[in-house]
Amino acid sequence: MTLNVRVSGALGEFVAANVGDAGAYENVSEYVRDLIRRDKARAEAEAFERLKGELVHAFAAPDSDYRPLDAEAVIARNRPA
Repeated sequence: MTLNVRVSGALGEFVAANVGDAGAYENVSEYVRDLIRRDKARAEAEAFERLKGELVHAFAAPDSDYRPLDAEAVIARNRPA
């Protein structure tokens, strides 16, 4: 995939400060790829935290909230209507 992005003003200056001899990245493409990787990692971490919260909540429920299910009941429950 090829992206063309126009960045000007303060954002352009910020990018320029992070690229080249004075910055942490050799070129703008490397910088953008790193930003995308970091954003992907952040989104995955947020999804994991939501899942972890749901599991903590589920495991905190009293045993009386649970009911046994056999495989047929699980399949039937998840079958499209």
